[in-house]
Amino acid sequence: MGRVLAMAAAAASPSRPGDAAEIEAITEAMIRLLVGTSLRSDGQLTIKSLAQEGGLKRNMLTHKHIGLKDLFHALVRMQDMRPRVVDELKRTNDELQRKLARLRAERDRLRTDVQQLVRVVHVLEVENQQLREAARSNGVVRVLPVQHRPSDR
Repeated sequence: MGRVLAMAAAAASPSRPGDAAEIEAITEAMIRLLVGTSLRSDGQLTIKSLAQEGGLKRNMLTHKHIGLKDLFHALVRMQDMRPRVVDELKRTNDELQRKLARLRAERDRLRTDVQQLVRVVHVLEVENQQLREAARSNGVVRVLPVQHRPSDR
């Protein structure tokens, strides 16, 4: 299709041979975007992506090849489904969003655990210091009896 349009453009205006190559690049890019097999762009059905896919500047579509831009918009409106690339990107994005939410929840839980452990360590340090001071003040050291549990034997 692109080659046919390019040949028609070359026949219509032989003084502008670059137009044929641009028209062919744009139509091939249209086809790739519409079937969801983009090579150089993000795969979205926009003029920006079309220009990027065709390897051209966007103003080539908005100022020079307006008919091709309008054709692309019409084809996009007629298409009732998104390209596979967009669906795959959406699926991947959704999966990554779920994973990110799980990791954030785990991080928050671990932060809470760390804060609690810091408080426990602080309390134990204070109690230990109090016991040392109490042992120094009266000079009595008591040995506590060892209790054997049935699983220790």
